[in-house]
Amino acid sequence: MIGEKEGAGVDYLAEERAGAQFDLHSMKLFLAGGQHAYDVSKRMADLVANDPVFAKEDRVRVPRKEHYKNSLRKAGHAWKTILEQGLTEEESMKLRGFIDEPTYTELHWGMFIPALKGQATEEQQHKWLPKAYKMAIIGCYAQTELGHGSNVQGLETTATFDASTDEFVLHSPTLTSTKWWPGGLGKASTHALVYARLITDSQDYGVHAFIVQIRSLEDHTPLPNVTVGDIGVKFGNGGYNSMDNGLLRFDHVRIPRENMLMKLATVTKEGKYIRSNKPRQLGYGAMVFVRQGIVTDASIYLSRAVTIAVRYSAIRRQFGAKDDKPEVQVIDYRTQQYRLFPLLATVYAYRIVGFWMKWLYADVTERLNNNDFSTLPEVHSCTAGLKSMTTAITADGIEECRKLCGGHGYLCASGLPELYAVYVPACTYEGDNNILLLQVARFLLKTLAQAGSGTKPVGTAAYLGNIQHLTSVNCKVSRGEDWLNPSVMLEAFEARAARMAVGCGMRVAKAPDSESAFNELSPELVEAAQAHCQLIVVSKFIEQVQKDIPGEGVKQQLEVLCNLYALSLLTAHSGDFLATGYLTSRQVSLAKDQQKALFSAVRPNAVALVDAFDHTDNYLGSDLGRYDGDVYTHLYKNAWKDPLNESVVTEGYHDYLRPVLKQQLWGPASKL
Repeated sequence: MIGEKEGAGVDYLAEERAGAQFDLHSMKLFLAGGQHAYDVSKRMADLVANDPVFAKEDRVRVPRKEHYKNSLRKAGHAWKTILEQGLTEEESMKLRGFIDEPTYTELHWGMFIPALKGQATEEQQHKWLPKAYKMAIIGCYAQTELGHGSNVQGLETTATFDASTDEFVLHSPTLTSTKWWPGGLGKASTHALVYARLITDSQDYGVHAFIVQIRSLEDHTPLPNVTVGDIGVKFGNGGYNSMDNGLLRFDHVRIPRENMLMKLATVTKEGKYIRSNKPRQLGYGAMVFVRQGIVTDASIYLSRAVTIAVRYSAIRRQFGAKDDKPEVQVIDYRTQQYRLFPLLATVYAYRIVGFWMKWLYADVTERLNNNDFSTLPEVHSCTAGLKSMTTAITADGIEECRKLCGGHGYLCASGLPELYAVYVPACTYEGDNNILLLQVARFLLKTLAQAGSGTKPVGTAAYLGNIQHLTSVNCKVSRGEDWLNPSVMLEAFEARAARMAVGCGMRVAKAPDSESAFNELSPELVEAAQAHCQLIVVSKFIEQVQKDIPGEGVKQQLEVLCNLYALSLLTAHSGDFLATGYLTSRQVSLAKDQQKALFSAVRPNAVALVDAFDHTDNYLGSDLGRYDGDVYTHLYKNAWKDPLNESVVTEGYHDYLRPVLKQQLWGPASKL
């Protein structure tokens, strides 16, 4: 009977949870990054879940104008909450994350302020940062144009210096020079960090950053000669449509010379361009900060999708009923495990590499402060590659989780369509994924060339200093269990990545025109870059599980997930390992057999492993992924909340349905 379970307070996943073979709380602490981080996350999640202003269940049903207005209300209420409760920067970031609605504050705090810190002089920071911190101004990051995105050097907006007035003149000379896509620009921002071609004394010095006020601080109207607006509805219900991605044009807009960010270069009153003695690489710190955040976000978004899919797969039963026994849980079908469990392992892998990237950011920051730029090429490469790989896999993984939930996964009530729509832009912003991988490939070829000249590779590229061994050794695996040896697994991924990079490098080196060859080989170069990035994640996962990890059974579960992650990659990309000659087909078969054994090890722990992400029902926003597993009751209840069900007979019946049913399509009364 519909609703008979309602209110019973029954945990329909209790049996699944009772079978867990590890201490759940210890795993929660591990995934959070420690007790302090766990406490902050839990406190902020509960704060959001218990505040009705942050409610989100109906946002996929409302028109965009109302949706956007609601997002402004939530952002304003969040800021009020931050001030009233005296929340720290860490707490504030968590609060905004749990509100789970993209809005202008993301760009203000995540791009505008870090860019000021990285590119503005101390004097400029003293002027602008206090206003930004108080949100007395709202900033966005206006780089991308209608005609240029990844090719920053091709931007067309100009900033021409006028020495007679000591001003820069910002201008959009073509339609394609229109700034297009910056979040927060469309309706909210008062200021934009505009990237434009600096021209002085009739010479173009390339793209530089300028702070430009675009709206009045009194009534929010656009300033004279500034054309600004929203670019329109984006993919999916709800999703990213709470963000006012904007367009911006300038018609000879004048700004003071001091509005040019001058940490790395200046223009004098006389119009002389002077490059600072500070290395341009100082700006890399902000880039690493943003990209490590993107990788961490990838693990969070994918964990939400995997949580929904695992819980629903444990609740859903199909086929196999016999002898008065219930149908088989979908999660027990090997085909479901083959698609789902590697994604579960991937979440854990990305969470661990996210922790490492936080350390990397701290290390880079310290080195930059000491004028040590030795690791920057490698850091730039690995952060570019990991941003590309994690966002692509996460976007595809969310969609795979939707498919794993069958027809119900297509409902907005599942939470998965909106989750996909809000996440998929990450594959493009902060660098198109394929272009980033080609940057990684260039780094790999350059590193190989330098290694050949005696320069020792460092960091994540250190394995390229062992080329002779990696290109000649063959895998020693003879039993399935051999694949559980960390050194065996690591060598396999190192040999594959090294051989693919060397193969591409040799072909480019032999070509008469290296750039043409690079373009011709770009698909193979992307694959080599992906192999390198997969090696990074596998190696960091292996490093982590070899440490002491507190909590009963926690380390053992992480070892299982580490092996599953690596073997899932190996079997999915077995063609690479076979083509490079490192593995035999027999060894690939052994890897597949071991992978199945790991599925069996994951199965009794699957629900507890997603519980360890500690997502509240409010944050998941999914009837299928509810903690208590009461899926069907809530699907049924929520169906009746749809506006179409407000009337028993639909509003269009008399005008459009009845004439069809009664064959009254023609005549003076017909509206058809």
